[in-house]
Amino acid sequence: MPTMEERKKMIQKIRSLPEMLEATIQGLNDAQLDTPYRDGGWTVRQVVHHICDSHMNAFLRFKWMLTEENPKIKTYNQDTWATSPEYALPVFESLHLIRGLHERWAMMLETVDEKGWNRTAEHPENGTVTIDRMLLIYSNHGEKHCGHIQSLRDRLHW
Repeated sequence: MPTMEERKKMIQKIRSLPEMLEATIQGLNDAQLDTPYRDGGWTVRQVVHHICDSHMNAFLRFKWMLTEENPKIKTYNQDTWATSPEYALPVFESLHLIRGLHERWAMMLETVDEKGWNRTAEHPENGTVTIDRMLLIYSNHGEKHCGHIQSLRDRLHW
């Protein structure tokens, strides 16, 4: 179980992800945004929209876990979502959502008391999960994807 200091660091990662993501994609043109970060992988644009979708789902999962007793988590097929028509929109649309979402999410997490970190949900693929476990996953999720984009930029000298 993480210490409160470790949790604070993870919450700060959630709070600062919008700035990290914006810095990672800054200056990319449409052709670059539509370049896959690896062979057979998503484009940079799809990654940005995916982060938005994933983190909106995560926010709601946390909210349910804090307000309901052991709720059932609904999953989604991220690869199917990545082909949704709105994934062609400019990345600004998702960045705008991510900014507000992450501020709300971080604030919500800062109010969780010690008992709250043990609250659970039932995940269809992973079984019982705690808020602590979800925090560990999602505090690294956006950063991982920023790393994918930065690796592409480095490889192609953008």
